[in-house]
Amino acid sequence: MVERKQPLARDAMAYVLAGGRGSRLHEMTDSRAKPAVYFGGKSRIIDFALSNALNSGIRRIGVATQYKAHSLIRHLQRGWNFLRPERNESFDILPASQRISEFQWYDGTADAVYQNIDIIESYAPEFMVILAGDHIYKMDYELILQQHVDSGADVTVACLEVPRKDAVGFGVMHVDDEDRIIDFVEKPADPPAMPGKPDVSLASMGIYVFHTKRLFDELRRDSDTEGSSRDFGKDIIPYLVKHGKAVAHRFSDSCVRSTTEATSYWRDVGTVDAYWEANIDLTDVLPQLDLYDRSWPLWTYSEITPPAKFVHDVDGRRGSAVASLVSGDCIVSGSSIHRSLLFTGVRSHSFAMLDEAVVLPHCHIGRGSRLRKVVIDRGVVIPDGLVVGDDPVLDAHRFRRTDNGVCLITQPMIDRL
Repeated sequence: MVERKQPLARDAMAYVLAGGRGSRLHEMTDSRAKPAVYFGGKSRIIDFALSNALNSGIRRIGVATQYKAHSLIRHLQRGWNFLRPERNESFDILPASQRISEFQWYDGTADAVYQNIDIIESYAPEFMVILAGDHIYKMDYELILQQHVDSGADVTVACLEVPRKDAVGFGVMHVDDEDRIIDFVEKPADPPAMPGKPDVSLASMGIYVFHTKRLFDELRRDSDTEGSSRDFGKDIIPYLVKHGKAVAHRFSDSCVRSTTEATSYWRDVGTVDAYWEANIDLTDVLPQLDLYDRSWPLWTYSEITPPAKFVHDVDGRRGSAVASLVSGDCIVSGSSIHRSLLFTGVRSHSFAMLDEAVVLPHCHIGRGSRLRKVVIDRGVVIPDGLVVGDDPVLDAHRFRRTDNGVCLITQPMIDRL
């Protein structure tokens, strides 16, 4: 094998598929795509895949957008415009723009790459790292690139172990002793178990590595195949399992952990419950996801804001926050915040109480309101004295309440009160 003079990531392009709606988040994705949904106090979901690429050494990045992409595109333009062509870097936002046919948007995940082959070819990357833009995790893509080259695979698929009952929403694979994939089923009703682990399945993370030329060959073949759904999980990967060499890469082999992170962290925050839980978990003393790891930073668009402010210090009207994350430009004015996460620009007024609340940017929490176990969408104005979390029947009538008791609150819901 010829020894390379630079990391494989420098000859790779990361291509992020960010066109999905995320319908299980309900009203949170009425005006934005799932990858653009806020997470962790300052960031968006897509920032994790993009930060992984940048931290791994990849300097050519493309993002394919489609569903209600304005919020996402604006975030990418503001926060990810520092890659420079004069340093052999690039950052392309690739909306579905009917470039091949004036009647054709992106038909599937594979088609979202196929329609931009000419743009990718202009950069001549040796490898393509195809990424989903809607998951929360930290991963060094250089390690999966190394496995891909060493194994001689046509495609390498990143995978993780999940409970068998939860695998119905994934592509599930069987592997042999050398991690070669011998069977791949997309979103099976009865997921196959791993050998020796009857309650566990090996699931695809939606991360694929190809040599660029082989990927283009497969995309062109698939485009000419009648009846194809133009999807990586349904078409491209199963074809290569049968007619090529597909290899599995274990997430545990490339997961990035700080000294405080004991387990491999990966989350699909595609439901209101999962989204609420993943955000609230960040308030733990030692959370499973370490946002403070400076060796693997989370890049994002950082607004210039004044510091968070806490005012009033009298009994019953004391601005305080315990076991909480409070972002810049927040003012906690005589209210009590407990195990909650406040995004940029939140105003919480006197005598209000927030408990296990995820409050998105620029919300106003009215005087005397008491909110427990809620997700409040961006810009919502909570009226004075509103109580949420005490009466499940009333909450379900006024807001979207999950089976686990989390209430999603949007401004149209408030306006109907």
